[in-house]
Order: sequence, then C-alpha cells, then structure tokens
Amino acid sequence: MNLPELCIRRPVMTTLVMAAILLFGIIAYRTLPVSDLPSVDYPTISVNASLPGASPETMASSVATPLERQFSTIAGVDSMSSVSAQGLTQITIQFSLARDIDAAAQDVQAAIAKAARQLPPGMPSPPTYSKVNPADSPILYLALTSPTLPLSTVDEYAETMMAQRISMVNGVAQVSVFGAQQYAVRVQVDPNKLASRGIGIDEVQQAVSQGNVNLPTGTLNGTHQAFTVQANGQLMNAADYRPLIVAYRNGAPVRLQELGRVLDSVQ
Repeated sequence: MNLPELCIRRPVMTTLVMAAILLFGIIAYRTLPVSDLPSVDYPTISVNASLPGASPETMASSVATPLERQFSTIAGVDSMSSVSAQGLTQITIQFSLARDIDAAAQDVQAAIAKAARQLPPGMPSPPTYSKVNPADSPILYLALTSPTLPLSTVDEYAETMMAQRISMVNGVAQVSVFGAQQYAVRVQVDPNKLASRGIGIDEVQQAVSQGNVNLPTGTLNGTHQAFTVQANGQLMNAADYRPLIVAYRNGAPVRLQELGRVLDSVQ
C-alpha cells in the first residue's frame, strides 16, 4: 500500500495530518524573527580626490563638480553626495540594490577617466575609489603620539609601516589613517624682493619644478661591462631648496633663499 492509496482510504487521518501541518506552519510563521532595522549591504562606492592648498570652495567647483557630472550618467545611481574640505573631496555614490557592485565599480573607474581632462592639472594623483558599506563602522582605533618626532614623521610611520601590515591581517577589510599630515617643503616668497629683482612668481615655480627631478641618466657601455649613470636630482628637505638658482640678474645668480623663506612643513 503506497502513500496516495493510504490517504484515499483514510480521509479522516489525511485531514487531521493536513490540519496539523497547517497549524504548525502558522505558528512557525508568527514566531519568525523580524528586524526593524535589518542589515543590508547597499552597493556604495566612495571616491576621494586631493589637491593640496585648495580651499573647500575650489575643491567643490573644480574637482567635485566635474566628477559628479560624470557619475550622474551611470545607470543605477540611487543617491550621490559630496563633502569638500581643505584640499580634500569625498564623493559617496549609492546604487540600487539590484546593481552589481563590481560592475558599478568599473563604471565609476571609466567615469573618473573621462573627467580627468576637466580636473586641475596640479593634482598629485588621480581620484581613487573604494567599495564601502555605510553600515560598517571601525572596530579598533590606534592613536600614535611622539614627544620628539614631528607629526609628519609619525604620519609616515603610520602610512608605510602600520597601515600596510595591519591591512595584510586575515579578515581586515580596510585600514584608514586619519589626521594625516604628510611632509612638504613650503616656499614663502616676498613680493617686494621679487619686484626689486624683476622676477615673476612663475619663474620661481618653474625653477623649483626643474630643480627637483628624478630622471634616467643613461648607461656607459664598455667592452666587457656596462655602467649605469646615476644622478640624484631629488631635493629632500628645505635646506636643499634654499641654494636653488631661480634666475640671473646682472650676471649674478639669484637663489631661492634670497627671495623669501623655505621651511620644512606639512601639506
């Protein structure tokens, strides 16, 4: 006797079994856990761009606006917001739940490439993007202090040593360094000294750019071996910039230290 035949021969038992299954189903459905705020991974991408020395207004108009104009053409964008600060801009793009985050990341990368020509030429690096989840929050904060080292040296230690090694730990998704102050050399020229020598600010900028280069110098090929010619043209601190020749006036060189102050500072 198979199951269908048993159910046909015993209708009362079949009805009671179906009623019991229905009753247990209703009870199980009513006891299912329901979260008022469920954890949903929204496809979200964050784009960061930097331009040292630019005001928040400049960052919003010359960096954030061209990028947002290109991002608005991407399909599936649910919302987009940007925050501009001194030298920094962060754009957060949230896509619809049906959009694949990997395909959206490729579209964002293509949009950044299209907007590259409209961005200021003085940006130290192109805008970068990363996949983020607004519901996630940092689980560990590490604070670095030093009574003897400057903040730029502490920042370099955090960026090159700690952040890279922590990001290699299994299970770590992202490591961010806050309060970063990277080392930089600041040149503060005196307008009166420039005017008295007939030197423009563009000449100072050109001299600083040409005086700090790192280019290949070639090789010397011999009969049995070859030698690589190496010339270190990079200036590492303010003391190396001070004797830099900006121009010649009356047959004498005008050095950078004669036009103002050259200081070790931060970006």
